[in-house]
Amino acid sequence: MSDNKNLDAGVKKPEQELIEARLKKLEALKEKNINPYSYRFEKKFTAKQVLNADLGFKVKTAGRIVALRRLGGSAFGHLQDFTGKVQFMMRRDVTNNYELLKLLDLGDFIGVEGEIFKTKAGEKTILVKHWQFLAKALKPLPEKFHGLRDPELKYRKRYLDFITNPESVERFLKRFEIINAFREFLTKKGFVEFETPVLQPVYGGASARPFKTFLHDLKMDVYLRISPELYLKRLIIGGFDKVFEIGKNFRNEGIDRTHNPEFTMMECYQAYADYNDMMRLAEELISFVAKKVVGKAKIEYQGLVIDLTPPWKRLTITQGLKQEGVDVESVSDEELKKLLKQQGIEVQPFVRGKAIAELFEKLVQPKLIQPTFVMDHPLHTTPLCKQHRANPLLIERFEPVIAGIEVGNAYSELNDPLMQEKLLKQQAFMLKKGDETANPYDKDFVEALMQGMPPCGGLGIGIDRVVMLLTNAPSIRDVIAFPFMKPD
Repeated sequence: MSDNKNLDAGVKKPEQELIEARLKKLEALKEKNINPYSYRFEKKFTAKQVLNADLGFKVKTAGRIVALRRLGGSAFGHLQDFTGKVQFMMRRDVTNNYELLKLLDLGDFIGVEGEIFKTKAGEKTILVKHWQFLAKALKPLPEKFHGLRDPELKYRKRYLDFITNPESVERFLKRFEIINAFREFLTKKGFVEFETPVLQPVYGGASARPFKTFLHDLKMDVYLRISPELYLKRLIIGGFDKVFEIGKNFRNEGIDRTHNPEFTMMECYQAYADYNDMMRLAEELISFVAKKVVGKAKIEYQGLVIDLTPPWKRLTITQGLKQEGVDVESVSDEELKKLLKQQGIEVQPFVRGKAIAELFEKLVQPKLIQPTFVMDHPLHTTPLCKQHRANPLLIERFEPVIAGIEVGNAYSELNDPLMQEKLLKQQAFMLKKGDETANPYDKDFVEALMQGMPPCGGLGIGIDRVVMLLTNAPSIRDVIAFPFMKPD
């Protein structure tokens, strides 16, 4: 849009040369006793509010200059904030400090006051009477006609992504709404929100390798939590019927389309409930969030039409694998190992239950497009879940899967302290033998469980993955503002 030699757009110069030109303008402002970095500005209207206001209305707003064009005695430009862009016009005979326009660059922040009118082209515009510098940008913006399209640069320099890509801003505003909707639903259901420790002397609640650090004052190793589960269960033991937490978990494992070492989880626990109750809660919760944020339960994700309306399909691990020609009830360990090798799956050391779960994840899960509760997992896939009441080789566990993506995990929670002690000691033995995803023995948690915990259902939902689905984002890195990146 710019045809002004003082602006960056369309001027092909090395970045350092452009920065030096901006530094000269910065010095010119200081020589005129103008503070190029103001302390504050009373912004009364966002760009969106200005565009919704009536003609003739007086407004005071501020933002970043993303376009500027001078035409003799007047200039047109666009101010941008997180709600959008609004056009402004400055005129030599109306606007104060008009001569200072030559010191403006794309990317600068200014504050303006003026009256709304409509141009001949029909665009609502602010006729500026007063304006001031708020912050001088010393680096040029990315080439504005193409925006910031390099995915690596988008994730590494998210601020540039937000400046140049309105769809990214919208996605993260949606994320904010989604988290609020989670809280609204759970609060209405009577859940109480808690904050549990992120630094833990003993980690647990999931099969994952932790991040380890050192607490110097007490001279002890501590861990970033892999889950808040064992602390939230302590609250159930303490007498709370319904509790939840939305917060960060940390797992020292792979980075891919659906995994980031630091991620956001919602975990909730309900006394006197089992995994059937948590299935109903999960489908109601995600359907509510979709309607609240997207406006409907039927969404589009990566070319797929997905209906989140309850009730969702229920599918056991055994049923799913049987559909793929694998009868896990009759297949031998040797045949199972052969199947794993054919599929390129490694389970070391070999544990039958884990092998079956891995096989299901590879053969069946990608085909589950409509919301499905994958239920009744094999024994030994978690030490924190009740044995299935109808089949001792299974546990009462489910995972909600949407568009082939596992978005959560849930159990009928184990509340037998003697069984829990036995299983956690087995985990500690496996950890000692080299299984880095096994959990250490948590003596304090077992002691708490010995005080008695009522029947309980637990549910964990990956917030980032739900945001992916509801904003049609192909990767988890598109919905985490600052995903983990290798050093540049």
